[in-house]
Amino acid sequence: MANPTARPLSKRVLLMGTCLCDAFYDDVARASVEILEHLGISVDFPENQTCCGQPAFNSGEWSASRKVAKHAAEVFAGDLPVIVPSGSCAAMNRHGNLLQFEENPDPAVTSLAERTWELIDYIYN
Repeated sequence: MANPTARPLSKRVLLMGTCLCDAFYDDVARASVEILEHLGISVDFPENQTCCGQPAFNSGEWSASRKVAKHAAEVFAGDLPVIVPSGSCAAMNRHGNLLQFEENPDPAVTSLAERTWELIDYIYN
């Protein structure tokens, strides 16, 4: 797991809009981009993103959640920080997805966990 004090210095990030932004609060995603850009950070938004896997995870459907987590890890592959404007979705990427891959670690899921930051945590720290 990433060292919480080792903050990324990147001026370019990936934004995970979350299924909540997609379905209910698109203004949150838009505002997140505006804030990051105001701070001089370039934002990429992968269009094939879906969800972090939390709904299935919380329902006990870990098999389905693992599929979603693997998709997210593929969509957000690379070295850039992944910024998430939702504390629970960020926590799912950083902790929940590692938990459900504990017996069979997946390097892509681990990489996503290490590069995920909740929006305000990224900005403030």
